[in-house]
Amino acid sequence: MQSIAHIRESDRKIQTVEEHLLEVMKLAEKYGAKLHVRHIAGLAGLLHDLGKYTHRFVEYILAATDSNSATKPRRGEVDHSTAGGKLLFDLFHNKDHGPYKMILAEIVGNAIISHHSYLKDFCGPDWESEYLKRVKEKVTGLEEYELSKETFFENVMSEREFNDYVDRAATELEQFLQQNNPQNFELNCMFLTKFIFSMLIDADRTNTRGFEANQPDEEELDTNELFSLYYTRLMKHIVGLKDRKGENPNINLLRSRMSDLCEQFAWNPSGIYTLSIPTGGGKTLASLRYALRHAQEFDKRRIIYVLPYTTIIEQNAEEVRKILDDRDHILEHHSNVVEEDSQDEDDELQDGYVTAGQRLKLAKDNWDAPIIFTTMVQFLNVFYAKGSRNIRRLHNLSNAVIIFDEVQKVPTKCVSLFNLALNFLKECAGSSIVLCTATQPALHYVEKELHLNQEPEMITSIDDVIEAFKRVEIVDRTMEPLNTEQLAEFVLERFDDPNGINNVLVILNTKTVVKKLYNRLKEFETSIPIYHLSTSMCSKHRSDRLDKVKEHLAKEEKVICVSTQLIEAGVDISFDCVIRSLAGLDSIAQAAGRCNRHGKDPLRQVYVIDHLEENLSKLPEIEDGKSIARTLLTDLRRDSSVYGGHLLSRAAMERYFESFYTEQAADLDYDIKELNRRKMTELLFGPKGDSDSYYADYRHNKGVNLPLMLANSYGTAAKYFEVIDQATTSVIVPYGEGERIITDLNGSPSIDDLTTLLRSAQQFTVNLYRHERDHLIENDGIESYFEGQVLVLHERAYNEEFGCDIENDSSMAFLGY
Repeated sequence: MQSIAHIRESDRKIQTVEEHLLEVMKLAEKYGAKLHVRHIAGLAGLLHDLGKYTHRFVEYILAATDSNSATKPRRGEVDHSTAGGKLLFDLFHNKDHGPYKMILAEIVGNAIISHHSYLKDFCGPDWESEYLKRVKEKVTGLEEYELSKETFFENVMSEREFNDYVDRAATELEQFLQQNNPQNFELNCMFLTKFIFSMLIDADRTNTRGFEANQPDEEELDTNELFSLYYTRLMKHIVGLKDRKGENPNINLLRSRMSDLCEQFAWNPSGIYTLSIPTGGGKTLASLRYALRHAQEFDKRRIIYVLPYTTIIEQNAEEVRKILDDRDHILEHHSNVVEEDSQDEDDELQDGYVTAGQRLKLAKDNWDAPIIFTTMVQFLNVFYAKGSRNIRRLHNLSNAVIIFDEVQKVPTKCVSLFNLALNFLKECAGSSIVLCTATQPALHYVEKELHLNQEPEMITSIDDVIEAFKRVEIVDRTMEPLNTEQLAEFVLERFDDPNGINNVLVILNTKTVVKKLYNRLKEFETSIPIYHLSTSMCSKHRSDRLDKVKEHLAKEEKVICVSTQLIEAGVDISFDCVIRSLAGLDSIAQAAGRCNRHGKDPLRQVYVIDHLEENLSKLPEIEDGKSIARTLLTDLRRDSSVYGGHLLSRAAMERYFESFYTEQAADLDYDIKELNRRKMTELLFGPKGDSDSYYADYRHNKGVNLPLMLANSYGTAAKYFEVIDQATTSVIVPYGEGERIITDLNGSPSIDDLTTLLRSAQQFTVNLYRHERDHLIENDGIESYFEGQVLVLHERAYNEEFGCDIENDSSMAFLGY
């Protein structure tokens, strides 16, 4: 029997099964060493394509790659992923081998049988086990299973060597589970399974990509040396900031002090810490200084920034590139340009030959850069969303410094999942985590609390620092709600302020009212330039608009900017006056950070108004936050000394978040409405003993216990996980350079070129809700490339003024893509 894992498209060269298995094993071992699970990960790589040792697979791949054949076999018709998982189950899933080898067979076996789709349920909502169906009950497609085993032990590893390897893997598993909160057995098994799955997916695709491109393995970058160079360049820049003109020297001194404190903190051991620098305090550079010094001291492999909005990513990434003088090693990742396949079962990614759709999946997309900027949506998707593209990146979150900028933007329903992910990264994956915001959420206040280190705050005397940074006063104008007409007049009246206002920023809660106010202001035919910003524009479009606004600001020219909340977190821009529609206290504080940002003037006003025409019925988190903020404003009207006398004090913020999380307590564990409000946390790591678990349902309906150590529903949980309630689809738009990218994608790019194109395309995408996407498809506004996995917008469907101009009042409560 021939041994064929892959046939290269360019020259018909064969990669044998034994070559592929051993090479993937070595890569997976390297990844696994980061969590001290080298052999567990290696075992997954060693067995993942065992099923390619069959006559049927050889016949299939030869027929599929025969250029003279008029008919091709159906892709994925040969199951080659079940055999490896079945081998582990058959050999080690019995009590004679002890519990750890049984658990090992389940964890590694699930990763193997799922490596062309997503992790299977050990026990699911239909009282069945998708895992058992594959490794124990399946017969069809496994007729040559015994031949596969025999060939493996002859060509790859002897039975004795294999048993020794499994022994080492079982020992690693025992140590892992005993050392890492043994009382959280299901939780640790869930995260470990996902990490092993991630390592297998990345090792498999990396090896396949290298073979298909006929390239040797890439040499591992010496990040410690690189970070040392970055640190030198950063410090040179920081020294130069002290004498920057046009800014309050006291503010610059305070920023310098914050930066020094961050560096001093870098010698603390790995953990979860808070960095509560007030808005405008220079937290991006201060946190980078901490990260570079900490990474060198504790040998961290990468630095990852997680931010809420794509606008901030582009701004911060570009700033860091310039300061560090490097454009090759700093990755932006804000959206999945490629949609996951809709297939849940047997999406045979690497059947051994490459199609157009295959090239997309082999494109490098695994977060292996030294510095990465990404969004909260992408971070949470890596842990919990369906599909192999997201989870492939997971193992690269280990042994890293991860900085969450504006961490208060964690979606409420994901709070428990977020906390648990961070706890695992700290306690098991060797990562250091910084929660960076002027408005720290009370993540330690909830039931599944975040395990902050003792004395976690990086800045000493934080209350004094907040007072020293005070540059605005909040003016409560919520007692008399305004409609769009009244608000437009109020905006224009600000320019008559005797204190000399040249520019105004207005931030509202929905795209509909933003557009309406913008249009009404334009009707006044004022000479003042007016700009509109929303997520209907691709990020490059928004960035270009912001650059134009900044030009007016730099020249001290009059200008008005009307925006959704995308501008209020982390965008380095400063207005003389800000008007903010009533929302959560964190949003008001962030909006205030866009006013008098550099302390140029003694004090400026931030007006909080109540907009009559905002429809928040589909934005319950904003509505709830607005209600609590209204209560705090009422308290201050009754007693001006409460909360330290001002709305943005730490006491007010703590009260706000405690009230918010108390009110939202029932929703923090991610209810799944489609499953009668069963919680995501129950599916992922609920114990067997729960009376309403799927395990209990299995026993009740079948009359026997599920014969497995694990009984959780990884596949079902991923199927229902969406950070944003209404899932969106990324569409590349023909704005600026986006036109060329669309043209190039329509050609036949190589895998390397495709990697570059997909990364470049991110800033030229707009995220559409399903009904928006379907509406555009029906009206021929969208085309699809790469077997339907990449969507592009027609030129006529994109507007220079508003972007993708589709009426929709369900603007994302969390604009994270």
